[in-house]
Amino acid sequence: MTKHQIEVITSVERRRRWSREEKERLVAATFEPGASVSEIARSAGIHVSQLFRWRKELCQISAPSVQLLPVEIVGALPAPPAPAEPPPTPQLKSASVHRAPQNEHGDDRAWRRPSAAGRE
Repeated sequence: MTKHQIEVITSVERRRRWSREEKERLVAATFEPGASVSEIARSAGIHVSQLFRWRKELCQISAPSVQLLPVEIVGALPAPPAPAEPPPTPQLKSASVHRAPQNEHGDDRAWRRPSAAGRE
C-alpha cells in the first residue's frame, strides 16, 4: 500500500503561492542527470507546464542592451572599373558530330514530334 502526501488548503484562496526558493529548488531538480520533469511536477502537485514555465522564467538570461549609433549617409560609391577584356569563353570540342537521320526527302521530318492537329 502506497501512502500519498495530501495538502489540505483551508484558506479562501484557490491558488497555492510558491516562494522563489521553492520554485528554484524544483527547477534545480529538473536539471539533475536522469531527472524526469513529469515526476518532479507530480511529486510537487503541480502541472508539468507550470514547472516548464518556472524554468523559463528563472533561467532567462537578460539580453545585453542595444545601443544605436548615428549613421552618416554619403553619396553613391563609384562604379567598379570595367575589366579590360572579357574572360575567355570555354570552347567545347567534340570528336564526332551526331546528326538526326534524314528520311528519303532529305530532311529530319521523321524525328519531329507530330502536331496536336494531326492526332484524332
